[in-house]
Amino acid sequence: MEGQYYVAPVATLKIRMNRDSTLEKAYLKEDSDIAVHCIDVHREFQDGSRIINVLRGTNLTVKKGDFIAIVGASGSGKTTLLNLIGGLDQPTSGTIIVDGIDITDLNDENMSKMRRDKVGVLFQDQHLLPIFTAIENVQVPMLLDEIRPIERHERSMKLLKAVGVDHRAHHMPHELSGGMRSRVALARALANNPAVLLCDEPTGDLDHKTGGEIIKLMKDLAKKENRAVLVVTHDPEVARMADKILLLRDGVLVEELVSQFFKPSGVDVTTSSDAQSEGNGLTT
Repeated sequence: MEGQYYVAPVATLKIRMNRDSTLEKAYLKEDSDIAVHCIDVHREFQDGSRIINVLRGTNLTVKKGDFIAIVGASGSGKTTLLNLIGGLDQPTSGTIIVDGIDITDLNDENMSKMRRDKVGVLFQDQHLLPIFTAIENVQVPMLLDEIRPIERHERSMKLLKAVGVDHRAHHMPHELSGGMRSRVALARALANNPAVLLCDEPTGDLDHKTGGEIIKLMKDLAKKENRAVLVVTHDPEVARMADKILLLRDGVLVEELVSQFFKPSGVDVTTSSDAQSEGNGLTT
């Protein structure tokens, strides 16, 4: 690919990659709001002599500020898709662009930098470090950017205040409720101001009221800071709070309406049947 440009079919974003995966980015003004662009993404796994096709040509375009729910049965490929967008895995074929960077074939060093700078991740199990206080947990991602201690402290307190737990900044994780731990984990995921927040069942261990509060908080912050949020969920109440719901089944974006599954009210429902008229992709 040295010396060649890849031009995204739905956008005029151009990305140049050299052999060492060093990136040179060039934006046109109208493309700067695209956070995630997946183009004909396939992911296969080998189980002995058997090939398992988890994703079979997924197309997706997500703009900054969008709050998207991805639903589907267990094993349909939802978490695999998040892992690919987050740079935790690589596709068998296809192209993935995150905030203007083609991450498809990045080397380990550049992939690590992309994950650190562009992507925040929130899991069902918050994975807070048990020996660190809340504010210290939030500061962990900033250590890799060599941010000065005073700046780390100020930004961490600002994030904890934004998620409503600044009064618990110096408490250990075991001293916090499940909802508070989720808020701290959200603050940590936002520590380096990522363009994309990926959430895998973030409310799975929370009660209905607390889970709803966390999702509303994520949505409000996404709109305020113009950040794309993708949430994988089995919870219809979480899905209903999204701007748009995408259904993934057996690795394919299917034509059946999401409303047949969740019956969301006041939610814009998109399936691949809508996208086929726009080049077989999903634009959100």
